[in-house]
Amino acid sequence: MKTAFIGLGVMGYHMAGYVQKAGFETCVYNRTTAKADAWVEEFSGTRADTPAAAAQDADVVFSCVGNDDDLRAVVMGPDGAFSTMKSGAIFVDNTTASADIARELSDLGQKSGVHFIDAPVSGGEAGAQAGALTVMCGGDPGAFARALPVIETFARAVTLLGPSGSGQLTKMVNQVCIAGALQGLSEALNFSARAGLDTKQVLEVISKGAAQSWQMENRGTTMVDGQFEFGFAVDWMRKDLRIVLDEADNNGSAMPVTALVDQFYKDVQAMGGSRWDTSSLIRRLRQDG
Repeated sequence: MKTAFIGLGVMGYHMAGYVQKAGFETCVYNRTTAKADAWVEEFSGTRADTPAAAAQDADVVFSCVGNDDDLRAVVMGPDGAFSTMKSGAIFVDNTTASADIARELSDLGQKSGVHFIDAPVSGGEAGAQAGALTVMCGGDPGAFARALPVIETFARAVTLLGPSGSGQLTKMVNQVCIAGALQGLSEALNFSARAGLDTKQVLEVISKGAAQSWQMENRGTTMVDGQFEFGFAVDWMRKDLRIVLDEADNNGSAMPVTALVDQFYKDVQAMGGSRWDTSSLIRRLRQDG
């Protein structure tokens, strides 16, 4: 089985590497050619100058780009992947994007016999590096089953949740949970410090009980230490929360906490924290710049 991977950012670079190392012959495309050259040097495989050239012989094509517009750019048009993909091939999109674009591209692919699976991921750069991402998928069950062995090369859990758009909707749920958990953790740690407690000791104790979470285990200590130069950037979270809030407007969901945390992240951006990890919400509460 031949594969292609479009987009070698902080996530895609490692994901494509796992696909290649698993024995699937992989051709990559990236807007920055130097990044693609570095990938080929590290993992072998080949690179192409356009998404269309990367996808033309592939059975499964992956993409991991920035947003809906980026996705349209690499899929549609004369240089887009759909222009050369063979009938029966599968396009797996790992971008966190809207459910609308997933449905749009699924419908477009059907016209040329191409299957589209929206498959956003959770786990961050660390999960991509470890090949341990959680992948939430929407699409045709038959195409999903065929693509599953390739997706599993960079994942610890892969689930088909329904028709096109279901993967993106599930990722929205994921981001809502993360935003709320981080704000709660930020308030708790700030409260602990102001109460005069040894906050790292507090974390050690409460992480053994009902308050335990991934965010507490993986970000609690760095939040106490004021370390945010890593992880999932605030800019990316605001992009994701905007998708969530737009979808909530469409389906009538009340999202008061999510909308509030989105504004808190806007405050963090104004503090110069656009590229800080999402756990930097605590910086607002400390008011220490």
